[in-house]
Amino acid sequence: MSFNVITKKITMPDGKEITIETGKLAKQADGSVVVRSGNMMLLATVVANKEHKEGVDFLPLSVDYQEKFAAAGRIPGGFLRRESRLSDYEVLISRLVDRALRPTFPDDFHADTQVMINLVSADLEVQPDAFVGLAAAAALAVSDIPFNGPISEVRVAKIDGEFIVNPDSSLINKADLELIVAANMNDILMVEGEANEASEEDMLAALRLAHEAIKIQCNALKELEAEVGKTEKRVYNHETHDEELRKELWDKYFDRFYEVAKLANPVKAERKAGFKAIVDEYIAALPEDHTVSLGLAKYYFHDIEKEAARQLVLNERYRLDGRKLDQIRQITCEVDYLPSPHGSAVFTRGETQSLTTVTLGTKLDEQIVDQPMFQGYNRFMLHYNFPGYSTGEVKPNRAPGRREVGHGNLAMRALKKVLPTGEDNPYTIRVVSDILESNGSSSMATVCAGTLALMDAGVKIKAPVSGIAMGLITDTKTGKYAVLSDILGDEDHLGDMDFKVTGTENGITACQMDIKVTGLSYEVLSEALHQAKQGRLHILGEMKKAIETPREDFKPQTPRATVIKIFKDQIGAVIGPGGKVVQDIQKQSGATVTIEEKEDGGYVSIYSSDKPSMDKAIKMVKGIVAVAEVGEVYDGKVKSIMPFGAFVEFMPGKDGLLHISEISWDRIETMDGVLQEGEEIKVKLIEVDKKTGKFRLSRKVLLPRPAKAENKTAE
Repeated sequence: MSFNVITKKITMPDGKEITIETGKLAKQADGSVVVRSGNMMLLATVVANKEHKEGVDFLPLSVDYQEKFAAAGRIPGGFLRRESRLSDYEVLISRLVDRALRPTFPDDFHADTQVMINLVSADLEVQPDAFVGLAAAAALAVSDIPFNGPISEVRVAKIDGEFIVNPDSSLINKADLELIVAANMNDILMVEGEANEASEEDMLAALRLAHEAIKIQCNALKELEAEVGKTEKRVYNHETHDEELRKELWDKYFDRFYEVAKLANPVKAERKAGFKAIVDEYIAALPEDHTVSLGLAKYYFHDIEKEAARQLVLNERYRLDGRKLDQIRQITCEVDYLPSPHGSAVFTRGETQSLTTVTLGTKLDEQIVDQPMFQGYNRFMLHYNFPGYSTGEVKPNRAPGRREVGHGNLAMRALKKVLPTGEDNPYTIRVVSDILESNGSSSMATVCAGTLALMDAGVKIKAPVSGIAMGLITDTKTGKYAVLSDILGDEDHLGDMDFKVTGTENGITACQMDIKVTGLSYEVLSEALHQAKQGRLHILGEMKKAIETPREDFKPQTPRATVIKIFKDQIGAVIGPGGKVVQDIQKQSGATVTIEEKEDGGYVSIYSSDKPSMDKAIKMVKGIVAVAEVGEVYDGKVKSIMPFGAFVEFMPGKDGLLHISEISWDRIETMDGVLQEGEEIKVKLIEVDKKTGKFRLSRKVLLPRPAKAENKTAE
């Protein structure tokens, strides 16, 4: 079989090369490509049905990213030993692609469309998530599926003060700012990332650099599309409209929808009922033998309602619930709401409410992470739950969906930047946010409630974090625009941007942005970022009314934990032969002790439900690893009696010789009856043999020295 293989090479400004190959693999898909950078290779395919399903008025798009274990030369863990459902990490990468692609398809294209991206070869220095958007867009470029592309994605990071596009994996952990950015030739489409309290200026600088790199890739995709001969896309007709009906409804009902919007009702259900009453009135007035398509009528009414709400903001400069553009909804905060969890908080903003708990666990509670390119442990988890009753709906109570995974990940990234690290945080931390009410910005409510619950639990976070969702409404005809702070669910739906920003008083810790409009300038983005900062600071002020700093101590029900750092060569002494020593520590103290070896030493984690057992375990461990110092006095215990003296344990696991001549200032001829095994005595370390490391002890130097007898001369 012959292949008509076409290869496109892209050289980035830093000299790194990306290749896109099509025509060799998966040729029965509508479009397929292999994208390669270094030894990293992605196979991306796209298929769309030729016809749409009747009654579908949206794009049924599914995006699945999966990493094959064979790509990294590994066999999957677990009982089945094969890839199964997507991991949370793969779901998050799938969402990155979905959010960039979805707004780029034609609005009237409603055929089932599936994009699949597989990591088929791994390179430990190349992060595949920075190339999945490029791979998906390339597969669409070489297909006949209608798509208003091209688009692409890159990672941009600030490392040692320098902004770098798609840095090597080994450098990413050093980044002070890290973003995944998607864009087309003209506009930013999607942003997601985290930062160490970055400034708004750094955010904008990163976006500009990322966009320039994306433009290079988009140009290459246009050239590839032409070479493959797919500049003309398939013809389709997925919508049938009645222009007379549309005009009639707009002319007759727009002003009425506008008047309902102007009522500025802060209650979502009442606003919804007001709009619904107009629709119900129209339908009730239709004759029984009418030929009006009710489906089309409701479709047009939805558009009228949306435009009325948008024009209200642009013309009146206030919003559906009556707020000013930069006004935050009313906030109430409460901590220590639940008596049994280690930390809890209720955060309510308008009609959005989160009940969040914090649980502090031991090292044994760490999450095991087993991915093709990463194996390790995770000590901070944040889970977000969105039940149906939070919006007054009935829906099945199933496993978390992609939206819940994505919202939880954003809140996790926002909070992990302020958690204590290393020896300052011996705990495994789990934060759970249950959304009890939702009318927009529930992920940001999770960030705020999570901060409050962590402080209530006594976790010594570096600084409180708040979050805010920003919106945007634009009119390309008039040039008017409005940046909205703390958007409602309705404003998210009818607006042109959803920009979530989290941070402390000092800077941004995480962000997520989805843009639905073209021609968004950096000036507008800058305005949104600075307006978001003011909103964040206001929310932080409200949160501080409930709790300003972390509690000085943990609650009584919280397990006590500490970490002791030791030298690597001391690990064996703490563990003991076959684990005998560490088991003895646990048995005597009642605490749980675990030991982990890292590059810079050993870390002994101690957990206990009460202070006495914790103190005893700490004393035993410190006794084992303490360095014996010549001249120090110790409380010792006689371990064995020998004819020439006694062996005394003066530190845990350390015995020294107390020679018969060092027991007393008096001359001792025999050890019989001088000391008893188990007897506790004070001894002083007087020498450590440099060759053998053996210890010499003395008791007599701690006793008063008898006066010398005076010489008498005969008279």
